[in-house]
Amino acid sequence: MSNITVISLGGSIIAPDKVDSSFLSSFYTEMKKYLDEDRTRKLIFVCGGGAPARIYQNALRDVRKDCRSSDQDWLGIRATHLNGSLVRAIFSEYVTDELVTDPTADDISFSSQVLVAAGWKPGFSTDTDAVYLARRFNARTVINLSNIAKVYTDDPRKNPDAEPLDEISWDDFIAMVGTTWEPGKNTPFDPIASGMAKESGMKVICAEGRNIANTMAILRGMEYTGTTIG
Repeated sequence: MSNITVISLGGSIIAPDKVDSSFLSSFYTEMKKYLDEDRTRKLIFVCGGGAPARIYQNALRDVRKDCRSSDQDWLGIRATHLNGSLVRAIFSEYVTDELVTDPTADDISFSSQVLVAAGWKPGFSTDTDAVYLARRFNARTVINLSNIAKVYTDDPRKNPDAEPLDEISWDDFIAMVGTTWEPGKNTPFDPIASGMAKESGMKVICAEGRNIANTMAILRGMEYTGTTIG
């Protein structure tokens, strides 16, 4: 694994119902050790929206049943900016660059060990931003941390026969999640990001974000629990 790794940090683990300060404290402690061990290591954190996104999107839908999907998306995007600003402040001694809110901008610099990014524009989730940044900085792997430990053959909440997968090809994964995006869509990795990652020959590892020891095992190239897509 190259010394630049992109971590898509799901909003469901930053702020599942409110900001999870306990998780963020433990996450910071372990990432600090990882970064301090080798100063050539670099991490890109791409932050999702979590509870703030859902709360505001639901409020809009409650008031306006005919609300535009782009307005829902923008509320989710602003929530990622809030979470991203929080994570950037937590890792302040490793971050010298501004919060990235357009992964295609010409003037993105990555001058320290950590770069923090958040949502860009309607049409996809922050998973897609993570793939854009991975392509830009030649990171071959995206670690996708969410509230699920593995990708299943179907939604296990609806299908008791759904089985967890250790590996799945991009073709098979895309066949499951589709190719279109809807605001608030809940898939292990978003359909737009999946298509881009497939085109780029990129590997995505989906894992349970709160299992920080497991995340460290992924980063260190050790045995881990999760699903490798690609």
